[in-house]
Amino acid sequence: MLVSASVLLFASAMAIASPSNKWRIQVSSDADSDGVVVFHIAPLKDAAVDVSVAIPKDANENHVARLIRDQLRAKLGNSYRIEVDDGEDVLIKKHLGDANFDLTITQQTAKGVRITLDKE
Repeated sequence: MLVSASVLLFASAMAIASPSNKWRIQVSSDADSDGVVVFHIAPLKDAAVDVSVAIPKDANENHVARLIRDQLRAKLGNSYRIEVDDGEDVLIKKHLGDANFDLTITQQTAKGVRITLDKE
């Protein structure tokens, strides 16, 4: 029964997945506590990658955005174009000819800071 529930959960997650060629990570507010945010990057044709970003207490939104950018670059290398936009947003874009990808947050423990994902 547990296996069938896991399969159903996985299938429903796949059904709502909506890959894109470019994602915007929007960061709002300051971190009220130390914590972590884990991003799950799932390209259509390659293995998924999890990227964990440590967020220190009192980091402002621009600092959090730079931490996210730096950790994504460190983990993903040159697989994607990753840049900070408007100080508090991070853009992730695939290279021409590469597969679209899905982006989700699988864990977020830093209090206060809000992180939202938007397809572009």
